[in-house]
Amino acid sequence: MKLENSFQVDAPPEAAWDLLMDVPRIVPCMPGATLDEVVDDSNWKATMVVKLGPIGLTFATDVARTEVDEASRKVTLGANARETRNRGRANATIESSLAAVNGGTRIDIVTDLSLSGTVAQYGRGMIEDISSQMVTSFAQCLQAQLGESTEAAEAAVAAQAKPISGLSLFFGSLWRRIGRLFGRRSD
Repeated sequence: MKLENSFQVDAPPEAAWDLLMDVPRIVPCMPGATLDEVVDDSNWKATMVVKLGPIGLTFATDVARTEVDEASRKVTLGANARETRNRGRANATIESSLAAVNGGTRIDIVTDLSLSGTVAQYGRGMIEDISSQMVTSFAQCLQAQLGESTEAAEAAVAAQAKPISGLSLFFGSLWRRIGRLFGRRSD
């Protein structure tokens, strides 16, 4: 499934690009993610924790930077995640591109995602809504990282360390889907 998300940060493209290329610094900005190991300049190991109500899922994830085009500010990451108790897998190719916009930077992310096992039981709409919420949270953390206050950057990273709560994401997603359903009927 292909997921497309965009967000803007209040920083010039050069600063945003430098941060985006610093994978050990941005992994902790992903909700529930922890950097476990820097294998080399293009490969990392991370853990991502997701709570779906009473069910907790922990994913061991191998991340690899597979392509970099500095001239056009595009980078591709590959992520291969396996649930540590064999309840599912996720494979993703994440293409990020940056563009200057009104004194800041727009970051476009296109993710080609494949799920199997327990995590695959959720529908496309639910996955898109959860992805959107995760990207919003990720963007807020990146913005704090790009700011001048180290205290704000540290606080933003600490806030992301909590496991992703699937239950709150689920109800937020459900609420948005209901709103869209009623919005279509009123057209």
